[in-house]
Amino acid sequence: MYSFIRQLFAAQQFTTDQFFLMAGPCVVESEEVVMRTAEELLRICGKYQVPLIFKSSYRKANRSRADSFTGIGDEAALKILGKVRETFGVPVVTDIHTENEAAMTAEYADVLQIPAFLCRQTDLLQAAARTGKVVNVKKGQFLSAEAMGFVVEKIRLGGNDKIILTERGTQFGYQDIIVDYRGIPLMQGLNVPVVLDCTHSLQQPNQPGGITGGTPAMIETIARAGIAAGANGLFIETHPDPSQAKSDGANMLELSLLEPLLARLVLLRQVVSRF
Repeated sequence: MYSFIRQLFAAQQFTTDQFFLMAGPCVVESEEVVMRTAEELLRICGKYQVPLIFKSSYRKANRSRADSFTGIGDEAALKILGKVRETFGVPVVTDIHTENEAAMTAEYADVLQIPAFLCRQTDLLQAAARTGKVVNVKKGQFLSAEAMGFVVEKIRLGGNDKIILTERGTQFGYQDIIVDYRGIPLMQGLNVPVVLDCTHSLQQPNQPGGITGGTPAMIETIARAGIAAGANGLFIETHPDPSQAKSDGANMLELSLLEPLLARLVLLRQVVSRF
């Protein structure tokens, strides 16, 4: 595993070279939901020795409708993410959307995530790089895996080599996304760890009414294929009750289903690692 990834997980003291997990609710919608989810994720990941980065967006800047929920307020949400770090000793990843958010967010997060639609924004990438934090870039639905080489170059020119790339599918039609698993080894060829986003890969954007749909029943299929293809990590948004979630509930995994899924994926990784 890459040295900066090991450093992220040093406090978790895992001895395995297992895939790592980025997981949590789509957005910080309340302290209760975030802390409850983080506690359960730590329990499950500890049981199966899977290193965890807790994920939740402090603000959702990209929504289909102007009246969609975007967050509880930046400062309030970031403080909740800071509480997750302090309480559970787990690294945190959250999105940034503009250059001036980078330094502010770096005070609360260990990994700064660049959303897929913003992955080519040079000033944003280099602002994230200058914080010295790990930078996780979601591959744009409109980009090939090979094109992410230019993204990596921009971050390295910003003086930072702590880079993760996340595959989240390619949009070939108007309302569906397809995962090309060739992208995993292609992006690993840039000498960066690659994560597979198992939930956003199943989004069905711009459904009637201006909402985003999804097919969460296929999360395990996507995750299994990602492990078989050699992904370094998996990204899974999860919520105690997705039907009540304020963002992306249609493609999040119900929290109670994560443990049996992770148990099967760990066994699969053990088999794949023998070959």
